[in-house]
Amino acid sequence: MTDWQNRPLDEVYAAVFIDAIVVKVRDGQVANRPVYAAIGVTLTGEKEVLGLWAGQGGEGAKFWMSVLTDLRNRGVKDVFFVVCDGLKGLPEVVANAWPAAIVQTCIVHLIRNTFRLASKRDWDALKRDVKPICTAVNAAAARATLDDLAERWGTRYAAVIRLWENAWTEFIPFLDYDLEIRKVICSTNAIESLNARYRRAVKARGHFPTEQAALKCLYLVTRSLDPTGTGRTRWAMRWKPALNAFAITFGDRFPSAETY
Repeated sequence: MTDWQNRPLDEVYAAVFIDAIVVKVRDGQVANRPVYAAIGVTLTGEKEVLGLWAGQGGEGAKFWMSVLTDLRNRGVKDVFFVVCDGLKGLPEVVANAWPAAIVQTCIVHLIRNTFRLASKRDWDALKRDVKPICTAVNAAAARATLDDLAERWGTRYAAVIRLWENAWTEFIPFLDYDLEIRKVICSTNAIESLNARYRRAVKARGHFPTEQAALKCLYLVTRSLDPTGTGRTRWAMRWKPALNAFAITFGDRFPSAETY
């Protein structure tokens, strides 16, 4: 596990998806601890779990700084997109690690939080009004649709409008790119499916005697995800159309073919 956690990584990734899950660790008394995970998508369309890091307290941007620094020290020099759940302070942390990276908030998280703040009876109507924001042709069109949303729902659900306003800077970047790129960076589904496996394993065990025991459990889950059954680090994704779009959009940042 230590060798896996410290292995060298690629110099450039098309996208890195980051998130954290909570595990229960018995340290004198049982307490919640965040475990941070990162998935990278390589320039050849393979998905790779880059590492697992145990933190203290709640999820925070300060600890993400140490995670991204670790990735950089292991060889990651550039990332086109960092997709996250909109944690406050994270864009500044990403800019410090990879100045050219674009921070994209997860649209799935944003929509999920929208519904969490609204009455269930209004979900269908809200869904119809929110969808045009996510499928807008550009940022200006999305802004106009958000204004319409605010006019219709602002009185009843001011918190929903505030949620979108606060996330707006990290929401709009993907609207500048073509459909193939939008499809793969608009959500953290790549890491949500991984977290679902992690949560099942954690739930089955209740709590762990030590932080190391929790990490070992999640590491074994990670290695079991390989569809070939050989525990390899990487496995293929349906990213080829998107990678062609990435090659055109970020051609000046793509390494030569021989290096990847």
